[in-house]
Amino acid sequence: MSSGPHAKLAELGLTLPEVASPLASYVPAVQSGQHVYVSGQLPLAEGKLLATGKVGNGVSAEQAKDLAQRCALNALAAIDSLVGLENVVKIVKLTGFVASAPGFTGQPGVVNGASELFGAVFGEAGRHARSAVGVAELPLDAPVEVEVIVEVA
Repeated sequence: MSSGPHAKLAELGLTLPEVASPLASYVPAVQSGQHVYVSGQLPLAEGKLLATGKVGNGVSAEQAKDLAQRCALNALAAIDSLVGLENVVKIVKLTGFVASAPGFTGQPGVVNGASELFGAVFGEAGRHARSAVGVAELPLDAPVEVEVIVEVA
């Protein structure tokens, strides 16, 4: 049995979605040298947001963690469509944005949804530098957004 990233996703009961269509004038991912830069990914499924609102007021931290995982899955789809997941050498940097209600300070736990998925799929190569940032608003009133930089072979 294969132990590559697609097999790991299958073990987790996950499949890569279609690459999310850009909401403005940009591309989902771009390669420069040995790095792929993935544009901010929202928790979209079949072109629709899975939730809207602020974390800590209408969206629970646990729900937001699941949404961050969906953002990461969408990022993986963008990477796969550009260079193939089997060519990922390392998840280098993850930036997670959390639309936060006043007083909500659990951004790191929310962004763990993305970090944990990358670890489960890529093992040690999924460990990365990270920022988890609370923001007032995100596009389309999304609760979370994730952007990623990966090193590729």
